[in-house]
Amino acid sequence: MDKFIIEGGSVLTGTIPISGSKNAALPLMAASLLLDGTTKLTNIPDLVDIRTFCNVLRVTGAKVTYSAEEQSLLIDPENIYYPESPYDLVRKMRASFYMLGALLGRMGEAKVSLPGGCAWGPRPVDLHIEGLKALGASIELDKGYVLASRPAEGLKGGSFNLSPSSVGATVNLILASVLGSNTCVISNAAKEPDVVQLCYFLKQAGADIQGEGSSQITVKGVKQLNAVQFRNASDRIETGTFMILAAMHPLNKIKLTNADPEELGHFLSWFHKTGASTKIDKDIIEIIPPKIINAVSVATEVYPGFPTDLQAQWATLMTLANGESVVTDSIYSDRFSYVPELGRLGASVKVKNNSAIIKGPNKMAGTSIMSTDLRASVSLVMAAMFATGISQVLRVYHLDRGYERLEDKLNGVGASIRRVTEQHESE
Repeated sequence: MDKFIIEGGSVLTGTIPISGSKNAALPLMAASLLLDGTTKLTNIPDLVDIRTFCNVLRVTGAKVTYSAEEQSLLIDPENIYYPESPYDLVRKMRASFYMLGALLGRMGEAKVSLPGGCAWGPRPVDLHIEGLKALGASIELDKGYVLASRPAEGLKGGSFNLSPSSVGATVNLILASVLGSNTCVISNAAKEPDVVQLCYFLKQAGADIQGEGSSQITVKGVKQLNAVQFRNASDRIETGTFMILAAMHPLNKIKLTNADPEELGHFLSWFHKTGASTKIDKDIIEIIPPKIINAVSVATEVYPGFPTDLQAQWATLMTLANGESVVTDSIYSDRFSYVPELGRLGASVKVKNNSAIIKGPNKMAGTSIMSTDLRASVSLVMAAMFATGISQVLRVYHLDRGYERLEDKLNGVGASIRRVTEQHESE
């Protein structure tokens, strides 16, 4: 099992390229099963989750070819014959549940395991199931699997209100309804860029979709979708992560390339409240860190509000801020597994209900810390980089799910991070 050995105290200078978005790529991959012909997706990051989902697609009979060198993915669904996504693969990542909508749309039936993924907090799939039922699918639960079917002509259509709004459920309802002869309306739909990009992709392939980016999406079923070539978006969570990292030391001089500032939503305004500033030129973001970091409280919200996927990183920044701040996660209540580990480094952070209360600035010293999920992992790496001395960050396999070549990118701008593999490590 891999771990990072990090020597803290480095000043970061240079350019970090932003990878393609994992969260945007996975719905595109699922949607490619609905298209006739071979689809080519570009700007696809080389991540464990991407490779896992390639295998999920291959189980159905689809031909999938990924090139890490070219960051491209070819998907040919012509020989799909097996409408199932087994537990052994789906348990590794929740996004595999997109196969429910994709297989239902392509084959009229699906057998998909209930999902796994990060260890924190319950994220039920009730909305996905109830939404599909409302639009005309027949669904049963059997021994940990969702069994779904629809009429041969497609879903009967209708409307469904998502309460609360959900990216995953919005994606599944779109995938299931885009092929057919009826109209489906999704109310309180997710506005995230990942959903908007999925709609753009499907519309380029011939879909009839209206309202993407708003709270109501209307899908009019079509008889056929044709293969396309499509470029995946840049990763806005990676962009936000590196922006926060750049703001953690007053001498840092970091530029981000291949970024998409317009997809950051309201994050930029919160970021500037810390005293940091930015210079933006198309897909390049230069970060000017503050001399003294202001304590800024945030509460996560659905897009374009503050992202839940950046709250752990924000809390880490606030450990260096001047004063008290509160980081509240109104999306997921149990996403604070990183807090005890920050405490081991010397941070003053307490959890109360769904909020982390942070008093800073803290002087942190290196020690051994353990990551438990993707975003918590990167927040601990960030904290270790600005602690004095040596830290060990254990179980960094979580990072490999969502951050492409993280240590290479950070070492390239002056960090001191070494990956070590220990076969019989006791953690």
